[in-house]
Amino acid sequence: MYISEFRDGRFARALARAIAAEVDPQRRYRFMEFCGGHTHAVARYGIADLLPPSLELIHGPGCPVCVLPVGRIDAAIALAERPGVTLCCYGDMLRVPGSRRKSLLAAKAAGADVRMVYSIAEAVAFARANPDREVVFFAIGFETTTPPTALAVLEASRTGLRNFSVFVNHVLTPAAMRAILADGQVPLDGFIGPAHVSVVIGSSAYEPFATDHGKPVVIAGFEPLDVLHAIMLLVRQVNDGRAEVETQYTRAVASEGNARALAAMAEVFELRPAFDWRGLGEIPWSGLRLKDEYAGFDAERRFGVRDERVPDPKSCECAAIVRGQKHPRACKLFGSVCTPDHPIGACMVSSEGACAAYYSYGRHREGDDRAAA
Repeated sequence: MYISEFRDGRFARALARAIAAEVDPQRRYRFMEFCGGHTHAVARYGIADLLPPSLELIHGPGCPVCVLPVGRIDAAIALAERPGVTLCCYGDMLRVPGSRRKSLLAAKAAGADVRMVYSIAEAVAFARANPDREVVFFAIGFETTTPPTALAVLEASRTGLRNFSVFVNHVLTPAAMRAILADGQVPLDGFIGPAHVSVVIGSSAYEPFATDHGKPVVIAGFEPLDVLHAIMLLVRQVNDGRAEVETQYTRAVASEGNARALAAMAEVFELRPAFDWRGLGEIPWSGLRLKDEYAGFDAERRFGVRDERVPDPKSCECAAIVRGQKHPRACKLFGSVCTPDHPIGACMVSSEGACAAYYSYGRHREGDDRAAA
């Protein structure tokens, strides 16, 4: 249920014909799918191939691994290399290159205690079972993965777990969307809003983009029919001269979001004055940090982590790709020097990265690409 019927090729072709019928051939439509999950759906199911030539999908910065700057990767590696520290992280983070192409996996091979976990609860359990180790969880992600981090900190505080801390790298979706619009280098007619993030923060979080910026937002699920339906709704809004927030993903997203998740986040976290993003630079009030009440669980404070800016590898276009200025195949390293087995940039590593999406589904072999620029 909610899988096969949302992947029905007959309905997909019918939706594509409906989109083509509603598109004005005299104008161009440019919609950004913010979420990396949508980017993978576009590549996997060939959605762009079904669309008329005047409609372009632009890949956005909704990949948490991709937007994390090199300096934060280096800081995590430095934490892992400290004597007595065990660094727990998601699998995506193990192979992301830091400076000099060193990764957490390379640090592990050299003797650092780095452990892949599937949830922060595993890190908490490891800390409880190993009181002689300082266990640090490398927390990344948008609003989707932030509530579990908050709940883990609350649990650690309640139980007095003193050998557990969090290296916080949680960032906020609306802040990144505002930064893209403020930059103005990528002209957009609307956004395909993220699915899982919107389950947490609700559709109302996007209202300013419609009211203040005049950009329609349609929140979509991850299946191919979800994405095509959202595109059709965006085309209709543009044609009508409307800018509204619509929810295509009604089976999961409510206007107010998830009240319990938002309450846990508000209890534990506060806004950082600024956070540095790969590709987008420093964005005010775009990241989270632990409140003073939970400072004992803040790895940055506990270990004196230095936040340093480090440039991306030369020739890597990951920064331009995450801000929607370039297509993966516009990078001269894509599919040759840079592959999933030997990644140069984070966009080729992450399961939500645009480069990984295009490589995984064979689109690096396509000779023609109207979106590459």
